[in-house]
Amino acid sequence: MKIHLTSVFVDDQAKALSFYTEILGFVKKYDVPVGEQDRWLTVVSPEEPGGTELLLEPARHPAAKTYRDTLVQDGIPLAQFAVDDVRAEYERLRELGVRFVQEPLEMGPVTTAVFDDTCGNLIQIATQPQ
Repeated sequence: MKIHLTSVFVDDQAKALSFYTEILGFVKKYDVPVGEQDRWLTVVSPEEPGGTELLLEPARHPAAKTYRDTLVQDGIPLAQFAVDDVRAEYERLRELGVRFVQEPLEMGPVTTAVFDDTCGNLIQIATQPQ
């Protein structure tokens, strides 16, 4: 068994696609119309184009808003992405205008930072323990 797909609820799929591809560097994998307004819209890491897909899912369900708002209010990231060097990625993203709510923080063998994805979520980046 392996993880094939996971999702983040987003306020605006077009805005999310732009942020996740142009700023974060993911690559669009699928963009299929679903109904009148929505799309089956996934992105993947350019390092693993056949790897786990991230679905940029419309946050239309009322429970999704409550869930996301509560996580943001409590400062809890919705997802975590692995990076080789949190400090370098933090600087790169800040230069692109990304707003961080937690600067790089060392916690034993792991360093993390948390940013606002502009689509209603907090996302954590972290190094993998060596």
